Amino acid sequence: MLSDYRRTFSPAGSLLFSTAGFIARLPLSMIGVGIVTMLSQLGGEYWLAGSVSATQAIAAAAIGPQISRLVDRHGQRRVVLPATAVTVAAICALTLCARYAAPDWTLYVAATVAGCMPSMGALVRSRWAEIHRESQRLLHTAFSLESVLDEVIYVVGPVLAITLSTGLSAEAGPLMAAVLLAVGVLLFTAQRRTEPRVRPESGRAGGSALRIPGLGLLTLTLTSVGASYGSVEVATVAYAGAHDHKALSGLLLGVYALGSGLAGAVFGAMRPRGEITRRLLVSVWAMAVTMAPLLLAPGLAALAGVLFVAGMSVAPTLITTMGLVDRLTPAAQLTESITWVVSGLSLGVAVGYAASGWLVDAAGASAGYWVPCAAALLAAATVSVALPRLTRAGAQ
Repeated sequence: MLSDYRRTFSPAGSLLFSTAGFIARLPLSMIGVGIVTMLSQLGGEYWLAGSVSATQAIAAAAIGPQISRLVDRHGQRRVVLPATAVTVAAICALTLCARYAAPDWTLYVAATVAGCMPSMGALVRSRWAEIHRESQRLLHTAFSLESVLDEVIYVVGPVLAITLSTGLSAEAGPLMAAVLLAVGVLLFTAQRRTEPRVRPESGRAGGSALRIPGLGLLTLTLTSVGASYGSVEVATVAYAGAHDHKALSGLLLGVYALGSGLAGAVFGAMRPRGEITRRLLVSVWAMAVTMAPLLLAPGLAALAGVLFVAGMSVAPTLITTMGLVDRLTPAAQLTESITWVVSGLSLGVAVGYAASGWLVDAAGASAGYWVPCAAALLAAATVSVALPRLTRAGAQ
């Protein structure tokens, strides 16, 4: 099982850029919750904290693909370093505005500019695609590894941001995110030997990568997957609170992430079989089926087991989607293409937060699980309807 992972890291510099990419990706999971915690600690209302955090997330979803398009045309180092400098400056400005009670509009402006944060997940996966372009098996393993690391990031990052902002100072969470981003990007861009080359056709590529056949459908699919993932988090916190054990919600969500991470590790060691579009269809339907028992969980112990099983379909879905994006997309537009589907995922998470929160308030904690079930079913339906088109696009 470990042999493919060892072979994946055999090219010189691969361990270094993957490690640096992990450090640079931690802020992605820290900045949103860090903004909320900082503003609430400084006496701001939760609606303000939440809307400022949402502004940053929406800006990142909109700006990220444009930055990645520039990366494809001009190279990672030339674009990512100035984008990171702008992001770090914006985060620092946001903390200063919050500390000195600047007008609310300044918070929104700073949060919007902080959306220039580069999509490090796309940058890392682009390097793996460059290194293992001749071996789909090793590329599958590399993408699996990065999905497992994403799970670790989304478990560790929020805990780190909240701990710093509540235990040290209100601004400590966002500021640490800025420091990690700067350090991680500097280490990442220093690895020149693994940086994908800029292809001559990159400068001639016209328009958005969303015009690539099938890419818009995959972005829409991952938006639904993200809504399912995000709404599980809100519904689980509400469900644990309704059972007088809100402190256990972190453990329950950790079990959910553990199921996804373990499945991703095993999936990465397996030899891919069959058409990749069929594998995607199976994985999204597995997600839809395993989400359904969340509606029937009679208590916290049973919920933990159901969450573990439900989580096992998440990583294979993401891994297969990334593999299909690589299959559909010309190398000259790969970074932008990956960023679009990642942005769809992030936007879906934000929608899932809002939808499940509204439903919990309106109909109770247990009702919150209708959102992840419906979102997973929508993802499965999207792939089912789009399967012929995705298959044709993948065969080109």
